[in-house]
This record gives sequence, structure tokens and C-alpha cells, in this order.
Amino acid sequence: MRDVYIINPAAGKTDSSKELIAQIREVYGDDCKILITTGEGDALVKARAEAETGDEVRIFACGGDGTSFEVLNGIVGYKNASIGVIPIGSANDFIKYFGFDSKPRFLDIERQKKGSLYPIDLIKAGDFYCMNQCCAGLDAQVADSMKVFKRWPLVSGSMAYNLAVVKTILGKLGVNMKVTTDGEIFKEGSVLFAVCANAQVYGGGYISAPKANVSDGLLDCVTIDTVKKLRIPSLLPVYKSGRHETLDVCTMGRCKSFEFVADHPIPVSLDGEIIHTDNFRCEIIEKGINFVLPD
Repeated sequence: MRDVYIINPAAGKTDSSKELIAQIREVYGDDCKILITTGEGDALVKARAEAETGDEVRIFACGGDGTSFEVLNGIVGYKNASIGVIPIGSANDFIKYFGFDSKPRFLDIERQKKGSLYPIDLIKAGDFYCMNQCCAGLDAQVADSMKVFKRWPLVSGSMAYNLAVVKTILGKLGVNMKVTTDGEIFKEGSVLFAVCANAQVYGGGYISAPKANVSDGLLDCVTIDTVKKLRIPSLLPVYKSGRHETLDVCTMGRCKSFEFVADHPIPVSLDGEIIHTDNFRCEIIEKGINFVLPD
């Protein structure tokens, strides 16, 4: 089994690649491969090249959710390749599934080296694959705006999300769409959020799908109806803490496939990566990848 670390030096507030390389070398010596990305899409190319060798390889995405997204999409379909995460980005929401206090464990290279393979489900989202969540509506608009705020000094991932929320709610709220799950109508009308989740957390700490399980073979679907702007300040804390199931504006369910049709192209967030479309479909891929769980 080979270990490969793909490091995104642009992840997070500062370039921590030198410190991370030193930690990796202290644990492995020369017994692993370290690759540095040079731009958008490079992690996908590098990950796929390592998977294509055919030997058993664990590829660690060292960066944020975007780096993990690229590495995942580079190796899906290669049974010899597994994915690990070294969370040096701004949010790293997927690993919060394993506990909001799990980041130190995932940053521990010794524990990653001793980690075991844990099969997890994936979301096939159009032509892409996701480990965490796909969303449309306010949350995707926020993810789009969040990229700007993440570049501000001293702004954490969760703070960038909150700033993006404020910016977004000052604009027009609500998207008219029809959401279907497993071919049946799930919600039709104006929605504030529409979420399809494999894991529980996104947006720097929002527990949108509190009951999601990455190995149950099901997607957790959530919609929040469009509400008046005056209600949003009281709604968001409830949504963030995962207590929205009892709200009168919330619809939740589980399914194998999820699809929406909107009345115009809108932003859709795929583990933080943004596309624009008016028709989108997701489906669960059971045990789609092996994930490295630190010792």
C-alpha cells in the first residue's frame, strides 16, 4: 500500500505546506510521495495519475473541501485507490461527521498513517461525485459569495459563511422549483433551501441533515420553504444547530435519488464547488469509495 499526499498550498489563510511536509517526512521519512498542486483542477489530475498506476494507494487530500472534491473525482471508479483528508482548509465540513472535535485527529500524520479503510457512500451529482452534500437555493448562493469573504484576513470558514449569509439575504430570496425523490414529488413551490446530503454538516458548521449516515445507502433530503426576511434571523440558528425538523417550513425525508427542476438556472453547490443549472439530479452510490479513518 502506497501513501500519497496531495497538498494545496492555497488552502486556508496561509500557506502551511512547508510545515505539513516536515510533519509528513518526520513520520514517513522518504516512504511516501508528496505532490504540490499548482492551480484549480491539478489535484484531480494528480490523483487520477496515481490511481491509474493500478497498485493499492491511499491518496490524502491536504486542503479544504475543494481539494477533497478534486481528489475524489480523480479516483472514483479505481478500486485500488482510497481517499484521506488532511484538513488545512477553511471549513473541512465533511470530517465533522466524525465529530466537531475531530480536526486534531485528522491533522495527526502518525494517526493517519495507521488509519483504517472505512467504506462510505457517495453522491453522484450530475457528472460529479460528492462525499458530503449538494444544495441549491440560499445556501448555494451563500457558498458562491463565501469565496470572496474567505480571502479576507482573520475571517474563519464559519465567519465567511455568516458574512455571505448576510449578503445573500439582502437580495431576493426563494427559488421556484419542483423537487422529486425516487420519482415522487417531494416539494413544489418557492424554497429557501433544497439539500441532498450524505453527511450531516456544511457551510462551516450548519447541521442541515442531522440524521445523515455516510454508510446507510440513503440520501437525506431537506427543503425549507421561503419565509419573510424578518423570520430569517430566528430561523438560521435553529437550522445551524440541526433542530429544524419540527419547523412548519421544513420537509425532510430519505431516498435513493433526488432531482429538482427550477424556473431558471441557479447556483448549485457540490461540496462547495458551484455549478449553475435549472435541472439537477443526484443519486446514492453505495460504498462508492474507501475513506481513510485516522487511528
